[in-house]
Amino acid sequence: MAKITRVELLMVDLKPKVKRVDAIQSFVSQETPIVRITDADGAVGTGYSYTIGTGGHSVMELLKRTLAPALIGREAHEIERIWRDLLFLTHATSVGAITSIALAAIDTALWDLQSRKLGLPLHLLAGGAQSEIPLYTTEGGWLHLEPSALVEDALRARADGFSGCKIKVGRPVHEDVARISAVREAVGQGFEIFTDANQKFNVDEAIRRARAYEALDIGWLEEPLTADDIEGHVRLNAHTSIPIAVGESLYSHLHFREYLERHACSIVQVDVGRIGGITPWLKVAHMAEAFNIAVCPHFLMELHVALCCAVPNARWVEYIPQLDTITTEGMTIRDGKAIPSSAPGLGIAWDLEAIERMTVDGTHTIIV
Repeated sequence: MAKITRVELLMVDLKPKVKRVDAIQSFVSQETPIVRITDADGAVGTGYSYTIGTGGHSVMELLKRTLAPALIGREAHEIERIWRDLLFLTHATSVGAITSIALAAIDTALWDLQSRKLGLPLHLLAGGAQSEIPLYTTEGGWLHLEPSALVEDALRARADGFSGCKIKVGRPVHEDVARISAVREAVGQGFEIFTDANQKFNVDEAIRRARAYEALDIGWLEEPLTADDIEGHVRLNAHTSIPIAVGESLYSHLHFREYLERHACSIVQVDVGRIGGITPWLKVAHMAEAFNIAVCPHFLMELHVALCCAVPNARWVEYIPQLDTITTEGMTIRDGKAIPSSAPGLGIAWDLEAIERMTVDGTHTIIV
């Protein structure tokens, strides 16, 4: 056991390598809060989370003014207790995105610290259920792209050994059908096509869209409705054979409980950066297992590969590179599958010089 003696905070702003447009937004920024926690033995754990261009400075202020000072003197190994105490400390602003994103940066740092001190990679410390996870790509499926570009990306992904791709939907329904059809015709039936509406539709339109998509044998329809419309998801799930995927816009494990209890989804896309860290991520994954529901997390592939391999019901990792510019090596991919790192910790090889160089002005803080 060793107490926390130092917390370092900073934020980098990572620019996506490709243009990213979906049914509700276009974004060119990935604010990435980073937390480094040091204990009395000198061990260091690094954690992070993200926004897509708004709210990052609010996350940093919550970390600096409230959460990080509360870590000093705490036993670093008491991860569950710290997570619960910090959640209660912020009960006036929970549940919400800013608080959950801030908690995630701290919680992932604590898991990294513990994994490193125990000499275990995260996927073994957290469960060790699988040794690899299939990949699907989202980077070539954005809404602004024409069918020829979608087909080219899907064929490239299949040639690289990937098992599926994602196509954004939200154009007029006949255009969506034409875009999906072009990819299906090109890749055949042995390659999964997933779709993502990014909360664009109301329930009646989602039911109509699902009916139009069903003949194309898509793997799931992701975020068809706003995340707080549980009743709408219940209606939709009852009206279609297409699996309904939710989770990237849910910020509490209790919200996932409601979805699962009411049979409002078929795929859980819990995101460690938005749910509040690894601690609640694992709660959601195991809860989904009890309902015989697969976990296919949103984004953060560099971290989710380890978590997916920790649990038995993870099915897919989403390929969207995020950390290339601030790491010295990328996620291992073999035959289209993501392989967790065997190194102790989260499995992310941080480039500290690049992080220092890219730190956003005014966000670097040290608390002792």
